[in-house]
Amino acid sequence: MIKIEISEGPIPFFLNDDSRQQDGAELIFNGRVRATEHGDSITALEYEQYEGMAEAELIQLAKDTCQKFPIHDLFCKHRIGKVDVGETSLHVVIWSKHRQEGIDAMSWFIIELKKRVPIWKWAILEDGSRIPSECSHD
Repeated sequence: MIKIEISEGPIPFFLNDDSRQQDGAELIFNGRVRATEHGDSITALEYEQYEGMAEAELIQLAKDTCQKFPIHDLFCKHRIGKVDVGETSLHVVIWSKHRQEGIDAMSWFIIELKKRVPIWKWAILEDGSRIPSECSHD
């Protein structure tokens, strides 16, 4: 099963699911806004999306991940709009039979999300100005 959400406002986390008797691993990733961007202090990140296309690509990426790795389910929530330092901007949960396949799937999913999904972010500096925030690592 795949669940995808793109929304404004705080992200309510997916509930823990203790009924999964065939899954030995439940991996949870919460991407939070850190206080610096390329050495500059920031107050927030502002996320923008290509409306309609971002959600469609995120769904396709989740499907691709489930086909590429032996995982059972992938749930993802991505926030848009202004996200203050310390708040969660990305929440992903993956269930798999074993730990390593879930870890591999999670890493690949997040790397591909940054490459493929048309969601862009701006760092908001302490003086209120905005600069592009580009991910220069995988």
